[in-house]
Amino acid sequence: MAEKVSKPERARMEAAEWFARLNSRTITTQAILDFREWRNDPRNAAAYASLDTLWRAANGLSRDPHIQDAVRAAMERQAKGRKLNLPDRRTTSFGVIALIGLLTFGALGFLSLGTSYATPVGEQRLVRLEDGSRIRLDTDTRLKVRFTKGERHIELGRGRALFEVAHDTSRPFVVSAGKTDVRALGTRFDVRRDDQEVDVTLIDGSVRVGGEVDGSATWTLKPGEQLTLTENHAAAQARKVDISAATSWTSGRLVFHSVPLASALAEVNRYSRRKIVLEDAELAATPVTGVFDSGDTEAFVAAVADLYDLTPVRRQDGAIRLTTNPKRAPS
Repeated sequence: MAEKVSKPERARMEAAEWFARLNSRTITTQAILDFREWRNDPRNAAAYASLDTLWRAANGLSRDPHIQDAVRAAMERQAKGRKLNLPDRRTTSFGVIALIGLLTFGALGFLSLGTSYATPVGEQRLVRLEDGSRIRLDTDTRLKVRFTKGERHIELGRGRALFEVAHDTSRPFVVSAGKTDVRALGTRFDVRRDDQEVDVTLIDGSVRVGGEVDGSATWTLKPGEQLTLTENHAAAQARKVDISAATSWTSGRLVFHSVPLASALAEVNRYSRRKIVLEDAELAATPVTGVFDSGDTEAFVAAVADLYDLTPVRRQDGAIRLTTNPKRAPS
């Protein structure tokens, strides 16, 4: 008979499995939505937060040869098909830490020199560099990695990515997005490239941002700051932002705090091939506040339509046009 598992321990086991799933190479929008539903339980949310904290603490041990041997052994066991069985197996804290080590130190594979990576619309991807750094690619993102003896270089062609940089003073970590360069040694930051605009958001550590337009124009960001640069870097100033909102996309959520409706709509459109079109241009600048699941176009449309008394009209090509409700039109 299977030994009964307590609710807190079950939460820890499920948190470990979710950690593995969310840190896989590719994750679907549905998986993110399922994770969000599971995390609605406060006990589950606390278990996952604790696991994430343990992972960050363990990250610095990645070069320890004894830990690397343990990881290789764990990977061999995994290859033989041994998996967690929630109803019948008890996972201890040691088991959870072992899983963290497996994920952190080798289960995700490595990016090779000069390799390109991409995500389609509606998906995210996590990749691990040969130096221990990690990159999470957001929806519809392309980037290329090149390592040399003197530099770790990432070229962001389009989209957005969050970088967790392993410390290495001998090889700066440089992310190029068009004419903008972001340099770091050991830190976490987010870079987004849309057309001629680049957003750099620093989570922790320190980065120096500059570019090819004017070599004398550089900015050193502090944690919690964001910098937006246009093609000519004109009048750019760092500003404080809500980091949890700015990086909410990594957990499958889109958080808007008084964001212009047109901007919120554009962000939602990034995660779906069914585009939303706002017919009433006068509403474009109207501020929107709310939390939505990335990829859940219907929920966003329903909320906006209800809030502004709009009517969703579905076109043959799959797009959704938000039109002004006839009741609101002047007589």
